[in-house]
Amino acid sequence: MRAAAIQLNATDDTDRNLEHADRLVREAAALGAELVALPEKWTVLGTREQMRAGAEPLDGRAISWVRATASELGIDLLAGSIFELVPGREKGANTSVHVGPDGELKAVYRKIHLFDVEVDGAVYAESATEDPGDEIVVTRLAGGGCLGMSVCYDLRFPELYRILAIRGAELIAVPSAFTLPTTRDHWEVLVRARAIENQCFVIAPNQIGDHPGGLRSGGRSLIVDPWGLVLAGAPDTETAIVAELDLESLQSARRRLPTLARRRPDAYRWESG
Repeated sequence: MRAAAIQLNATDDTDRNLEHADRLVREAAALGAELVALPEKWTVLGTREQMRAGAEPLDGRAISWVRATASELGIDLLAGSIFELVPGREKGANTSVHVGPDGELKAVYRKIHLFDVEVDGAVYAESATEDPGDEIVVTRLAGGGCLGMSVCYDLRFPELYRILAIRGAELIAVPSAFTLPTTRDHWEVLVRARAIENQCFVIAPNQIGDHPGGLRSGGRSLIVDPWGLVLAGAPDTETAIVAELDLESLQSARRRLPTLARRRPDAYRWESG
Protein backbone atom coordinates (compact mmCIF):
# COMPACT_ATOMS: atom_id res chain seq x y z
CA MET A 1 0.00 0.00 0.00
CA ARG A 2 1.21 3.48 -0.82
CA ALA A 3 0.31 6.21 1.67
CA ALA A 4 0.71 9.98 1.68
CA ALA A 5 0.82 12.70 4.33
CA ILE A 6 -0.17 16.23 3.32
CA GLN A 7 1.68 19.13 4.96
CA LEU A 8 -0.28 22.41 4.84
CA ASN A 9 -0.02 25.99 6.01
CA ALA A 10 -3.69 26.57 6.82
CA THR A 11 -5.12 30.02 7.55
CA ASP A 12 -8.55 31.44 8.44
CA ASP A 13 -9.42 31.47 4.71
CA THR A 14 -11.28 28.21 4.08
CA ASP A 15 -11.50 28.76 0.31
CA ARG A 16 -7.75 29.11 0.12
CA ASN A 17 -7.17 26.09 2.38
CA LEU A 18 -9.48 23.89 0.30
CA GLU A 19 -7.67 24.96 -2.87
CA HIS A 20 -4.27 24.03 -1.40
CA ALA A 21 -5.58 20.74 -0.01
CA ASP A 22 -7.12 19.82 -3.37
CA ARG A 23 -3.87 20.45 -5.22
CA LEU A 24 -1.76 18.40 -2.81
CA VAL A 25 -4.21 15.50 -2.49
CA ARG A 26 -4.30 15.23 -6.28
CA GLU A 27 -0.51 15.36 -6.37
CA ALA A 28 -0.33 12.49 -3.86
CA ALA A 29 -2.85 10.42 -5.81
CA ALA A 30 -0.85 11.01 -9.01
CA LEU A 31 2.15 9.54 -7.19
CA GLY A 32 0.15 6.38 -6.54
CA ALA A 33 -1.08 7.01 -2.99
CA GLU A 34 -4.06 4.84 -2.06
CA LEU A 35 -4.38 6.43 1.38
CA VAL A 36 -3.97 10.20 1.77
CA ALA A 37 -4.04 11.96 5.16
CA LEU A 38 -4.54 15.69 5.71
CA PRO A 39 -3.32 17.49 8.85
CA GLU A 40 -5.28 18.76 11.85
CA LYS A 41 -7.63 21.73 11.28
CA TRP A 42 -6.81 21.89 7.59
CA THR A 43 -10.02 23.79 6.79
CA VAL A 44 -9.39 26.70 9.17
CA LEU A 45 -6.63 27.52 11.64
CA GLY A 46 -6.42 30.80 13.54
CA THR A 47 -7.88 32.62 16.52
CA ARG A 48 -10.77 31.23 18.56
CA GLU A 49 -13.14 33.61 16.81
CA GLN A 50 -11.86 32.57 13.38
CA MET A 51 -12.15 28.89 14.30
CA ARG A 52 -15.75 29.34 15.43
CA ALA A 53 -16.56 31.25 12.25
CA GLY A 54 -15.07 28.43 10.15
CA ALA A 55 -16.78 25.56 11.97
CA GLU A 56 -18.78 23.17 9.79
CA PRO A 57 -21.07 20.18 10.32
CA LEU A 58 -20.14 16.81 8.84
CA ASP A 59 -22.48 17.45 5.92
CA GLY A 60 -20.85 20.83 5.23
CA ARG A 61 -18.66 21.99 2.38
CA ALA A 62 -15.35 20.52 3.58
CA ILE A 63 -16.46 16.94 4.10
CA SER A 64 -18.57 17.14 0.94
CA TRP A 65 -15.36 18.00 -0.92
CA VAL A 66 -13.57 15.10 0.81
CA ARG A 67 -16.29 12.67 -0.23
CA ALA A 68 -16.33 13.85 -3.83
CA THR A 69 -12.53 13.85 -4.12
CA ALA A 70 -12.08 10.42 -2.56
CA SER A 71 -14.65 9.01 -4.97
CA GLU A 72 -13.18 10.76 -8.01
CA LEU A 73 -9.61 9.66 -7.24
CA GLY A 74 -10.52 6.22 -5.90
CA ILE A 75 -8.60 6.67 -2.64
CA ASP A 76 -9.08 6.39 1.10
CA LEU A 77 -8.97 10.03 2.23
CA LEU A 78 -8.46 10.93 5.88
CA ALA A 79 -9.79 14.43 6.49
CA GLY A 80 -7.15 15.18 9.15
CA SER A 81 -9.45 17.08 11.44
CA ILE A 82 -11.98 19.85 11.08
CA PHE A 83 -13.55 22.17 13.65
CA GLU A 84 -16.90 20.40 13.70
CA LEU A 85 -20.08 22.33 14.37
CA VAL A 86 -22.02 19.83 16.47
CA PRO A 87 -25.80 20.26 16.40
CA GLY A 88 -27.29 20.95 19.81
CA ARG A 89 -23.97 21.77 21.47
CA GLU A 90 -22.51 25.10 22.49
CA LYS A 91 -18.96 23.93 21.78
CA GLY A 92 -17.56 22.24 18.70
CA ALA A 93 -15.36 19.18 18.32
CA ASN A 94 -11.96 18.49 16.78
CA THR A 95 -13.08 15.79 14.39
CA SER A 96 -11.22 13.43 12.06
CA VAL A 97 -13.15 11.73 9.25
CA HIS A 98 -12.24 8.71 7.12
CA VAL A 99 -13.88 8.58 3.71
CA GLY A 100 -13.49 5.54 1.46
CA PRO A 101 -12.96 5.33 -2.33
CA ASP A 102 -16.73 5.04 -2.73
CA GLY A 103 -17.15 8.51 -1.21
CA GLU A 104 -18.88 7.18 1.90
CA LEU A 105 -18.02 8.06 5.49
CA LYS A 106 -16.30 5.05 7.04
CA ALA A 107 -15.39 6.43 10.48
CA VAL A 108 -15.57 9.57 12.60
CA TYR A 109 -13.17 10.22 15.50
CA ARG A 110 -13.45 13.17 17.88
CA LYS A 111 -10.19 14.12 19.56
CA ILE A 112 -10.08 12.70 23.08
CA HIS A 113 -7.22 14.74 24.59
CA LEU A 114 -7.69 18.51 24.27
CA PHE A 115 -4.67 20.81 24.05
CA ASP A 116 -4.85 22.88 27.25
CA VAL A 117 -1.18 23.79 27.85
CA GLU A 118 1.40 26.56 27.99
CA VAL A 119 4.26 26.44 25.47
CA ASP A 120 7.00 29.10 25.42
CA GLY A 121 4.70 31.55 27.20
CA ALA A 122 1.77 30.97 24.84
CA VAL A 123 -1.41 29.55 26.39
CA TYR A 124 -3.54 27.12 24.40
CA ALA A 125 -7.03 26.22 25.63
CA GLU A 126 -8.85 23.94 23.20
CA SER A 127 -11.44 23.14 25.86
CA ALA A 128 -12.66 26.74 25.70
CA THR A 129 -14.23 26.05 22.30
CA GLU A 130 -14.29 22.25 21.93
CA ASP A 131 -15.70 19.26 23.78
CA PRO A 132 -13.53 16.11 23.96
CA GLY A 133 -14.51 12.86 22.33
CA ASP A 134 -14.75 9.63 24.29
CA GLU A 135 -14.62 6.89 21.64
CA ILE A 136 -11.51 5.06 20.38
CA VAL A 137 -11.83 4.37 16.65
CA VAL A 138 -10.26 1.81 14.30
CA THR A 139 -11.42 1.75 10.69
CA ARG A 140 -10.76 -0.61 7.77
CA LEU A 141 -9.14 0.63 4.56
CA ALA A 142 -10.37 -0.39 1.12
CA GLY A 143 -6.98 -1.78 0.14
CA GLY A 144 -6.63 -3.87 3.30
CA GLY A 145 -5.29 -3.04 6.72
CA CYS A 146 -6.85 -1.34 9.72
CA LEU A 147 -6.27 2.33 10.50
CA GLY A 148 -6.27 3.66 14.06
CA MET A 149 -7.40 7.27 14.35
CA SER A 150 -5.92 9.96 16.59
CA VAL A 151 -5.25 13.71 16.47
CA CYS A 152 -2.18 15.77 17.46
CA TYR A 153 -2.01 16.08 21.29
CA ASP A 154 -3.24 12.47 21.55
CA LEU A 155 0.33 11.56 20.59
CA ARG A 156 1.46 12.21 24.18
CA PHE A 157 -0.89 9.57 25.60
CA PRO A 158 0.56 6.12 24.84
CA GLU A 159 -2.40 4.29 26.38
CA LEU A 160 -4.56 5.31 23.42
CA TYR A 161 -2.12 3.89 20.89
CA ARG A 162 -1.72 0.61 22.73
CA ILE A 163 -5.49 0.15 22.69
CA LEU A 164 -5.60 0.97 18.98
CA ALA A 165 -2.97 -1.72 18.33
CA ILE A 166 -4.77 -4.27 20.51
CA ARG A 167 -7.95 -3.54 18.58
CA GLY A 168 -6.22 -4.41 15.33
CA ALA A 169 -4.66 -1.20 14.03
CA GLU A 170 -1.78 -1.79 11.64
CA LEU A 171 -1.52 1.85 10.62
CA ILE A 172 -2.12 4.84 12.87
CA ALA A 173 -2.81 8.38 11.68
CA VAL A 174 -1.75 11.42 13.71
CA PRO A 175 -2.98 14.52 11.83
CA SER A 176 -1.46 17.44 13.71
CA ALA A 177 -0.83 21.13 14.15
CA PHE A 178 2.14 20.62 16.48
CA THR A 179 3.59 23.90 17.68
CA LEU A 180 7.00 24.97 16.41
CA PRO A 181 8.81 24.42 19.76
CA THR A 182 7.26 21.01 20.40
CA THR A 183 7.87 19.91 16.82
CA ARG A 184 11.52 20.85 17.20
CA ASP A 185 12.00 19.05 20.53
CA HIS A 186 9.45 16.23 20.72
CA TRP A 187 7.68 15.46 17.43
CA GLU A 188 9.91 12.88 15.74
CA VAL A 189 10.74 11.16 19.04
CA LEU A 190 7.06 10.72 19.89
CA VAL A 191 5.99 9.61 16.41
CA ARG A 192 8.73 7.01 16.19
CA ALA A 193 8.09 5.84 19.76
CA ARG A 194 4.39 5.22 19.03
CA ALA A 195 5.39 3.23 15.93
CA ILE A 196 7.98 1.12 17.78
CA GLU A 197 5.86 0.49 20.89
CA ASN A 198 2.87 -0.69 18.92
CA GLN A 199 4.63 -2.13 15.86
CA CYS A 200 2.45 -0.07 13.54
CA PHE A 201 3.02 2.23 10.62
CA VAL A 202 2.42 5.84 11.69
CA ILE A 203 1.32 8.50 9.22
CA ALA A 204 1.78 11.94 10.77
CA PRO A 205 0.83 14.94 8.59
CA ASN A 206 1.61 18.23 10.35
CA GLN A 207 0.81 21.87 9.73
CA ILE A 208 3.73 24.14 8.74
CA GLY A 209 4.53 27.81 9.25
CA ASP A 210 2.69 30.85 10.61
CA HIS A 211 -1.08 31.00 11.12
CA PRO A 212 -3.37 33.84 12.18
CA GLY A 213 -3.36 34.72 15.87
CA GLY A 214 0.37 34.21 16.27
CA LEU A 215 0.20 30.42 15.93
CA ARG A 216 3.24 28.64 14.49
CA SER A 217 3.45 24.99 13.43
CA GLY A 218 6.65 23.04 12.93
CA GLY A 219 6.05 20.85 9.88
CA ARG A 220 8.39 17.84 9.55
CA SER A 221 5.52 15.55 8.57
CA LEU A 222 6.52 11.89 8.82
CA ILE A 223 5.68 8.39 7.68
CA VAL A 224 7.33 5.82 9.97
CA ASP A 225 7.45 2.02 9.80
CA PRO A 226 6.85 -0.48 12.64
CA TRP A 227 10.59 -0.68 13.33
CA GLY A 228 10.68 3.08 13.89
CA LEU A 229 12.43 3.88 10.63
CA VAL A 230 11.43 7.08 8.85
CA LEU A 231 10.16 6.16 5.39
CA ALA A 232 9.41 9.74 4.35
CA GLY A 233 9.90 13.19 5.86
CA ALA A 234 8.73 16.60 4.70
CA PRO A 235 10.83 19.69 4.02
CA ASP A 236 9.76 23.07 5.43
CA THR A 237 7.07 23.81 2.87
CA GLU A 238 3.59 22.77 1.85
CA THR A 239 4.00 19.36 0.27
CA ALA A 240 2.83 15.78 -0.08
CA ILE A 241 5.14 12.99 1.09
CA VAL A 242 4.58 9.43 -0.07
CA ALA A 243 5.88 6.06 1.11
CA GLU A 244 5.29 2.39 0.36
CA LEU A 245 3.87 0.50 3.35
CA ASP A 246 4.60 -3.22 3.36
CA LEU A 247 2.03 -4.81 5.66
CA GLU A 248 3.89 -8.13 5.43
CA SER A 249 6.92 -6.48 7.04
CA LEU A 250 4.65 -5.41 9.90
CA GLN A 251 3.62 -8.99 10.55
CA SER A 252 7.24 -10.07 10.29
CA ALA A 253 8.28 -7.48 12.89
CA ARG A 254 5.53 -8.64 15.23
CA ARG A 255 6.63 -12.26 14.87
CA ARG A 256 10.32 -11.55 15.41
CA LEU A 257 9.79 -9.21 18.36
CA PRO A 258 6.40 -10.24 19.79
CA THR A 259 5.91 -7.46 22.33
CA LEU A 260 2.16 -7.17 21.70
CA ALA A 261 1.71 -10.92 22.17
CA ARG A 262 3.81 -10.95 25.35
CA ARG A 263 1.86 -8.27 27.18
CA ARG A 264 0.95 -9.02 30.83
CA PRO A 265 -2.31 -7.14 31.46
CA ASP A 266 -2.88 -9.28 34.58
CA ALA A 267 0.18 -7.63 36.14
CA TYR A 268 -0.59 -4.06 35.07
CA ARG A 269 -2.44 -2.74 38.08
CA TRP A 270 -2.11 0.26 40.38
CA GLU A 271 -4.02 2.05 43.05
CA SER A 272 -6.57 4.49 41.70
CA GLY A 273 -7.49 7.81 43.22
